[in-house]
Amino acid sequence: MTEKALRLGTRRSKLAMAQSGQVADAVSQVTGRPVELVEITTYGDVSREQLAQIGGTGVFVAALRDALLRGEVDFAVHSLKDLPTAQHESLVVAAVPEREDPRDVVVARDARKLTDLPRGARIGTGAPRRMAQLNAYARTHGMEIETVPIRGNVDTRIGYVRSGELDAVVLAAAGLNRVGRSDEVTDFLSVDTVLPAPGQGALAIECAADNASLIAALGELDDPFTRVAVTAERSLLAALEAGCSAPVGALADLLADGQTVKEMRLRGVVGTTDGSTLVQLSTTGPVPETHEAALALGRELATEMLAQGAAGLMGERAH
Repeated sequence: MTEKALRLGTRRSKLAMAQSGQVADAVSQVTGRPVELVEITTYGDVSREQLAQIGGTGVFVAALRDALLRGEVDFAVHSLKDLPTAQHESLVVAAVPEREDPRDVVVARDARKLTDLPRGARIGTGAPRRMAQLNAYARTHGMEIETVPIRGNVDTRIGYVRSGELDAVVLAAAGLNRVGRSDEVTDFLSVDTVLPAPGQGALAIECAADNASLIAALGELDDPFTRVAVTAERSLLAALEAGCSAPVGALADLLADGQTVKEMRLRGVVGTTDGSTLVQLSTTGPVPETHEAALALGRELATEMLAQGAAGLMGERAH
C-alpha cells in the first residue's frame, strides 16, 4: 500500500510552481512519499494595486497560511522575502533550503549593463529598496535614470523591455534561475551596488507547529548557514520596524578561509526612494551558533542604523 501523498500548497505563478516543484522532488526523496502540488490563488496574485498599498508582500502568504491552518495542505513553500518577520504561533518554518543567488539582475535592451544604459533610461522595478539604491548609484556615478514602478510576473516585466516601453527592468537572479531564464540577464548587480531584500534567494518551507513527524522530515532539507544568514537579515528588518515594502536591503554572507567558514558579515541599507539619502552599515563577527545569536546580530546593526538616522528615511512606519 503506498503512503498517502503529501499536499504542498503553492501560489500559481510560474515562479512559485517552479520552486515548489523543486521542493516537492526533494521532499519526496527524504520522505519516500509522493507530493502533490495544490495551487492556491492569493490576493497579491489577483490584485493589480501597488504592493505597498495592499499590505506589502505578506499578501502572498496569507492564503497559503490559511490553507495550512485549515488542514487543506500539509506544508507550503514561500519565497522567504515574502514572509512577515513575526513568527506565526501555529506554524513553523521547518526548513530553509540552501539559498539561490541572492543578487539582483538587470534585463536591458541591446544586452546593456547598468553602466551602459542611455541617459534618461527608464528602469522598471516594484521595489522601493531597488529604487533607492539605483537612484543613489546613479547620483554618485553621474548617471541620469528614471525608476518606474511596475508589477507583474517575470514575463510581464521582461515584456516591458522587449516592447521598448522600458530600457531595463531589475529582477531577482534567483527567480530567473528557477524558471530557467537566466540567459536573459544582461548584468548581475554587485551587492555593493544594490543590496538584496532580506531573505532574497531563499525559500521557507512552512508546516503546522504540531506536526512533529513532518517537521523532522522537512528538517532534512534545512541548510544551517542559509538559516542563520536569513535570520540575521530578517531580524534587522524587524528591528527597523520596516514593513516588507520599506526600502530596506540586507545581506549576511559567510566569510571563509579556504574550506573553513570563519565569520559572518551582515550589511544593511535603508534610503529614500530618490536615492538622495542612504544609511548603509555593516558588521562582521563570528558565525552565530544559535537562532538567538543570529537575531541579536540583526538587532545590533539595526540599532546602529537607527542611530545614524535610518528611522526618518522609511516614510510611514508599518504598524
